[in-house]
Amino acid sequence: MLRAVPSDGPAPDPREEADRLLRAVGRGDEAAFEKLYGIVAPRVYGLARRVLRDPAQAEEVAQEVLVEVWRTAGRFDPARGSATAWVFTIAHRRAVDRVRSEESQAERNRRVAAGSAHTPYDEVAEEAAVRLERQQVRRCLDVLTEVQREAITLAYYGGHSYREVATLLEAALPTVKTRMRDGLIRLRDCLGLELGR
Repeated sequence: MLRAVPSDGPAPDPREEADRLLRAVGRGDEAAFEKLYGIVAPRVYGLARRVLRDPAQAEEVAQEVLVEVWRTAGRFDPARGSATAWVFTIAHRRAVDRVRSEESQAERNRRVAAGSAHTPYDEVAEEAAVRLERQQVRRCLDVLTEVQREAITLAYYGGHSYREVATLLEAALPTVKTRMRDGLIRLRDCLGLELGR
């Protein structure tokens, strides 16, 4: 036979219990936070899940909310409402902020995707820039001496090493290096003037 166990009085009102616990959390009471967590965590998650519809994001938001409750419990004012209302207001705001953030990210992605649809224009612009650079390089190569132009053309357009260029031009390796160095300096100066126009 089951017998009723006598109680020490009426069961505490859950709202008053949450208010008491939140005030204790505001004073840094970790045990009170554990109890408050047990009371509000499932409901915070449920609220976040209803707003976000994504279980993983709802878990993240619920965790952020409960961390915020721990950090800011000292700001709770029972004169302005119950502890649970305060916690659920934080939860709702966080969930709505996450939705807005996701929508904003999706909009940025759409804009980037729409911008990439213009790649044919970008390719045309890039090709035009490459052609212009080639013309500038050709004009500047004409400024070089014949020997400098031959050495640079063999090395940079022909893919030959310094030693191979020296062999092809029938010149000493130090002479080829000097000619190329001097030619590249003149080429750099000429291209600087060309780009400044």
